[in-house]
Amino acid sequence: MGSPRLKALELGEAERVALEALAMRRRTAQGLALRARIVLACAETGSPRLVGARLAVHPDTVRKWRHRFARHRLDGLRDDPRPGAPRKIGDERIEAVISRTLESLPADGTHWSSRGMAKASGLSTATVQRIWRAFGLQPHRVETFKLSTDPDFVAKVRDVVGLYIAPPDRALILCVDEKSQIQALDRTQPLLPMRPGQVERRSHDYKRHGTTSLFAALDVATGRVIGKCFARHRAAEFRRFLDEVEAHVPSDVDVHLVMDNYATHKAPTVRNWLVKRPHWHVHHTPTSASWLNQVERFFALLTDRQLRRGAHRSLASLHEAITAFIDQHNADPKPFRWTKSADDIRASIERFCHRVAPETGDQRTSGPGH
Repeated sequence: MGSPRLKALELGEAERVALEALAMRRRTAQGLALRARIVLACAETGSPRLVGARLAVHPDTVRKWRHRFARHRLDGLRDDPRPGAPRKIGDERIEAVISRTLESLPADGTHWSSRGMAKASGLSTATVQRIWRAFGLQPHRVETFKLSTDPDFVAKVRDVVGLYIAPPDRALILCVDEKSQIQALDRTQPLLPMRPGQVERRSHDYKRHGTTSLFAALDVATGRVIGKCFARHRAAEFRRFLDEVEAHVPSDVDVHLVMDNYATHKAPTVRNWLVKRPHWHVHHTPTSASWLNQVERFFALLTDRQLRRGAHRSLASLHEAITAFIDQHNADPKPFRWTKSADDIRASIERFCHRVAPETGDQRTSGPGH
């Protein structure tokens, strides 16, 4: 014998609006959205089989949520509390841990550790770690920042970013800078190479064999780099490097140089050299905004892949390593793709300033009693 036919559910106007909202909202959990659709369908027909066929669910599932809704209405569509031990730490204690982490300092240090906070708050270390993880707190970490105070910051950003995103026709855009004081370092004892179960090892101390400065110009369009090492990084060396760049670029195109406000770049000998070449144009980045110069990204690659872990017993060895890296880079160059517009950069800095403005006074106090 088949199950008796049920009557269609009766819904109030407010209930129907709420169910339709749950069923149609994209951010609603899909399980909850399906339950809302089941109830709405049951309001049209009393047959669980018809509803199940329409929504591709089993009739027993239709009966379950129909009965839950009939007993508890909208609240019946929510999941029941999951089994398990009740939470022992209340919201007040969690708030106290967060407030103490953000607004105070330990008496014996500059930042809280999970063990120190556990002792001060009377909780376990694992509990403090879970609270910090849930709220994205990492007292052990610190990052650096520097906001530009250049009064022409916005104009310079628009100028430089405009070159990156919409370069002029028949123009060459070169990002120019120097990486100064590169040290030729050699470890005091032989390196122990990596092997299974052991990372590479090296002595913590080193011997210095002199320094060099790398002048580099990055072609924004192709990613190719023109580089040359000099013993010093004065205006005379930069002037000679410009000669090197000129020898590598076509003479029938405009050349746009993106560089910072370093005094070397503004010396009379450099200015006179540029005046004699009216098709060369200079675009200065704002002060304290070296991140706007794409050649800095190349310097970061050079440091990470060649310099930081390299061992060089002489300046000649260091020069060879830098030249080899540049040659390898130019064999298969890949330009960096600039994605942020000037308006995006300005909006990002404004958001940062608004977010940190209440904290610039550093009103935190030390000691567990505050």
